[in-house]
Amino acid sequence: MEYELLIQQMRALLAGVEDQVACLANASSLLNAALPNINWVGFYLAKDGALWLGPFQGAPACVRIGAGQGVCGAAFAADQTFRVGDVHSFPGHIACDPASRSELVIPLHDAQGAPVAVLDIDSPVYGRFSEADEAGLSAIAKEIERAVWGNGACM
Repeated sequence: MEYELLIQQMRALLAGVEDQVACLANASSLLNAALPNINWVGFYLAKDGALWLGPFQGAPACVRIGAGQGVCGAAFAADQTFRVGDVHSFPGHIACDPASRSELVIPLHDAQGAPVAVLDIDSPVYGRFSEADEAGLSAIAKEIERAVWGNGACM
């Protein structure tokens, strides 16, 4: 995967857009089109002590994830990226889509560094996400943070 090109595409896609939902919707669409062997990509947004479904691409998903629950909730609570090769072996995994086998969840932060959301990417392939995928997608997540919650246009 050519992540440097994808970073440039994401930056261009989000430039000048003045709506958070539009930015997140297009970000999920770009990732869905660019990443092979995934079956869901989207955002869960923090609100009232839980993560709530935001813009995404894929099958219908869990609407609310409690703090610390499943891969998304655990990554958010720990404020660290979780790369899980077999989601069915993850304690407390929430099977929104039983076809998902592996998952990468990256916390997103506001301008002050507080976690405000997660980028969630699922795959029907066990062990789909490598260290290189984690690094490349973390860099893309930084572009999304800057545009949506930082000093970018999607405010």
